[in-house]
Amino acid sequence: MRIIWHGHSCFELGSGGYSLVLDPYYYREARGYPPLRLRADAVLCSHEHYDHNCREAVELRGGAGPCPFETEELVTFHDVLHGRLRGENTVRILRAEGLKVAHLGDLGCRPLPSQLERLRGCDALMIPVGGILTIDAAQAWALCEELSPRVILPMHYGGRGLGNRRLAPPEEFTGFCPGLLRVYGSNSLELTADTPRQVALFALPEGTEVSG
Repeated sequence: MRIIWHGHSCFELGSGGYSLVLDPYYYREARGYPPLRLRADAVLCSHEHYDHNCREAVELRGGAGPCPFETEELVTFHDVLHGRLRGENTVRILRAEGLKVAHLGDLGCRPLPSQLERLRGCDALMIPVGGILTIDAAQAWALCEELSPRVILPMHYGGRGLGNRRLAPPEEFTGFCPGLLRVYGSNSLELTADTPRQVALFALPEGTEVSG
């Protein structure tokens, strides 16, 4: 399964010629990242904030056949007050090729025990780490320790002028797990059953403008 990070919380999953985009952003709401212009077979959004729901940035091409991804949705919250501040958030678990991956969207609080059970043992976990609007770095790492994903993909972070200026940089999260950190020279990886346990920090997508 191919996993591509397009910036902020936007990932693309590819399997058998089929492409699925998660949480495309409107670039004016994701400062520093380039405008999205993607082609895919499907698009899914965790919630209706502009940095996660820019469906018009994804041209649906069709013709790739049936979707190979089995999708499970978990209704969570964008804040610690059960959605009273920022509403609901949809966590998605996707399965294909015998692999299980999860995208946590803008998770803002601890999932329910039954939801945690569904999330255990992922081959890859896309998790927000920047805090303020989601769980913070310490909460994200505690969740990773509990869920034991094989590959951890930090997202929704700040630093160097990216995104919301209040969001923490990824180093606040990766500092909890220096022995697992793998820094990539690109913004993608091929996930297989043999991919070793790691925290994968992707290179910034081409066209990203950083400061500092």
